[in-house]
Amino acid sequence: MSEEQREAAVALFETGWGAWAVASRLKASRGAVKRLYDRWRTRGGTTLVAKPIRPVFSFEFKLEAVQRYRAGEPKVALTKELGLSSPLMIERWARQYRTEGEDGLRPKPKGRPRKNPDAPALQEPEPELRRLRRENERLRAEVAFLGKVNALRDEEQR
Repeated sequence: MSEEQREAAVALFETGWGAWAVASRLKASRGAVKRLYDRWRTRGGTTLVAKPIRPVFSFEFKLEAVQRYRAGEPKVALTKELGLSSPLMIERWARQYRTEGEDGLRPKPKGRPRKNPDAPALQEPEPELRRLRRENERLRAEVAFLGKVNALRDEEQR
């Protein structure tokens, strides 16, 4: 929706129009108007004011909101009481809770995960001399093992 359409929609909401009637009048998407209508019911005349920051909510806060929503409390009333910007936040949290359980509401680490999570972040390359000594030890152990296997075979054949 354009800025003008949003302003006109809020003006119509304030005069008593419903979401579907406004969508028809403005020839706008019903879904977009319904989301704006839900925000207007929550925030009133400040619906079109931009939010200065994006708040971060704790796991406990989200869990309580979802549990109350699932217990039957209306999402618009919960949104007002909890000071959320939109009822869609509660819907999204409820969907995450339904699909992933409580872990879906826990904060996720930011950024791209490391390729090998067990490896330290910065690993020095192994010096060549140390690498060659380790390889030499491994080869000696292998030769000793094969020598014992051959000795046992020779013993059995006698």
